[in-house]
Amino acid sequence: MGPLLNDKLLEVLKAVAPLVGVVCVLQVTIIHAPIELFLQFLLGSVLAIAGMLLIFTGVDLGILPMGRFIGAELPKKRSVALIIGVAFALGFATTVAEPDVLVLAGQVDAASKGAMSGQLVLYLIATGLATLIALAMMRILLGWPIKYMLTAAYAIMLLLAMFAPPEYIALSFDAGSVTTGVLSAPVIIALAIGLSSVLAGRSAISDGFGLLGFASIGPIIAILLMGMLLS
Repeated sequence: MGPLLNDKLLEVLKAVAPLVGVVCVLQVTIIHAPIELFLQFLLGSVLAIAGMLLIFTGVDLGILPMGRFIGAELPKKRSVALIIGVAFALGFATTVAEPDVLVLAGQVDAASKGAMSGQLVLYLIATGLATLIALAMMRILLGWPIKYMLTAAYAIMLLLAMFAPPEYIALSFDAGSVTTGVLSAPVIIALAIGLSSVLAGRSAISDGFGLLGFASIGPIIAILLMGMLLS
């Protein structure tokens, strides 16, 4: 446990240090924000480092191993419906708890002054991601080429973008990007690697990766459809 914490602390410090350094330089040379605000930023940075340390340690310690174990155990039940259902449930559950998604949903609610429900956006993003994760698990089971699935998904996305209101187009692409966060990404990748590792003729590299990029198209499509239905 100790070595893992030390390694993660070093990773977190390397990630946060450039941001803190840039803000400190700006504070001294150009910005000159009120000292209370600057101290608040430093305190927030310390809290962010502590939070990132805990969450990254938790992901490596428990989430990744459990995700791989679930993915490897599901085929033993010999039920395609069960695999798809579990993949959907895990995708939905991790997305509604994803910090980046929660921030986006809150900003949408605040920017629209409640006209666009943040809760609706949150659940649409989760449903879109979970649906494509379920399709991605089917792809591993049935051996579908990912290039055809990506082509079809991007074609649908671009077609919908031609007819959706502009404000929903902008939101939809942000919705796709925030799903590749610290919770969703480890679960999806671990689940896919675990599943592909126990299936004959499957490769953990070719089948276990690429699914995150595919799944992130789901929230884009979901938000675009929402825009078309509500406009």
